[in-house]
Amino acid sequence: MRDKIIKRMSAKDVTVGVVGLGYVGLPLAIRFAEVGFRVVGFDIDQSKITSLKNGESYIRHISTDKLANLVLSGATFQSEFEGASACDVIIICVPTPLTKHREPDLRFVTETCEQLLPHLRKGQVMILESTTYPGTTEEELLPRIESTGLEVGKDISLVYSPEREDPGNINFETRNIPKVVGGHTPDCLDVGVALYSHVIDVVVPVSSTKVAELTKLLENIHRAVNIGLVNEMKMLTDKMGIDIFEVIDAAATKPFGFTAYYPGPGLGGHCIPIDPYYLTWKAKEYGLHTRFIELSGEVNRSMPEYVVAKVSSALNTREKALLNSKILVLGIAYKKNVDDMRESPAVEIMELLREKGVDVAYSDPHVSVFPKMREHSFDLTSVELSPQSLSKFDAVVLTTDHDSFDYQMISENADLIVDSRGIYRGNNNKVFKA
Repeated sequence: MRDKIIKRMSAKDVTVGVVGLGYVGLPLAIRFAEVGFRVVGFDIDQSKITSLKNGESYIRHISTDKLANLVLSGATFQSEFEGASACDVIIICVPTPLTKHREPDLRFVTETCEQLLPHLRKGQVMILESTTYPGTTEEELLPRIESTGLEVGKDISLVYSPEREDPGNINFETRNIPKVVGGHTPDCLDVGVALYSHVIDVVVPVSSTKVAELTKLLENIHRAVNIGLVNEMKMLTDKMGIDIFEVIDAAATKPFGFTAYYPGPGLGGHCIPIDPYYLTWKAKEYGLHTRFIELSGEVNRSMPEYVVAKVSSALNTREKALLNSKILVLGIAYKKNVDDMRESPAVEIMELLREKGVDVAYSDPHVSVFPKMREHSFDLTSVELSPQSLSKFDAVVLTTDHDSFDYQMISENADLIVDSRGIYRGNNNKVFKA
């Protein structure tokens, strides 16, 4: 089976099914189509399927022209899984969120696998790209696949290869981000490496699916811990009357031994705020309490409340209270220059302000209407920034530093600015650092 499927991959004579056409799955599907593979896209969200069939992109950083490469290749899109039986490769790119108790929620992975089981056959390759704890591929996917009578490593290949997308990063895209690949058996690994070698410039094979799973978590925990450190440093330097951004910029001039991380209003996105808890949960199975990781999580989760406290203090200087004040939140995507709202700390700040009786509004050039979200609800549209609109608010809170904001105009016309991103440097009697 191994040699046959690898030979067909070399000839681009395989059909690749991508399950989950979001920020990870859609760029991956486009890349496979670009190099000549047949592609079938699956997503339970019918609105995405309709948009794709119409050649319309629903992700800001994926242009219509880029999407055209997928549509013109003859790719098909489905909201049901019947077409999976015709796929030689099935790549699962579905969400892996947390429960309300901050424990792994693998429902999307396991339910997707269950729905695919009736359509599995000999010779196929199943790959999981969703971020998860070490052991998920072996503990959740392997027994389900083998319950069909197929033997993994002989009849079907099972691979784990973590996604590494960075939406909005113009320097890196699917093709030039090195791809870590782990297989359940050596043959599975060979098949996974062979597949991705056709679409990714650098493929990094590792010895097992567990190693590949933990690699992804380490990458994101590394970032979460360091951001937690600088967020804590920000709170300390604020009390000391020191600009943390000036300190970081100075430290970053050291050519070795230091990597600059910058503080903010909290952590956002689907990975950094969530992934550390996948490992802390799994660690308990081994009797370990990952205190260092959990402490950084506590610091980062506290940042929205810290920003709101700074807003209250700033208003006090104008002899105003939070109650009944009008506050404009600038930027509600989780990071600059994207439209991705997942786990955005700006939304939590909006909710905290609303709970305190604030009349909250927002402005975000990439989010024209506040979207439907599982845990958040605002009936709002983005405010167009102008001297007139800014003058109507008691304060503006900068939470996401989009490049398209006119920061000079904002500074000249806002009565009060609470800056959580370090955009405004130096002394300014209307800017308060958060």
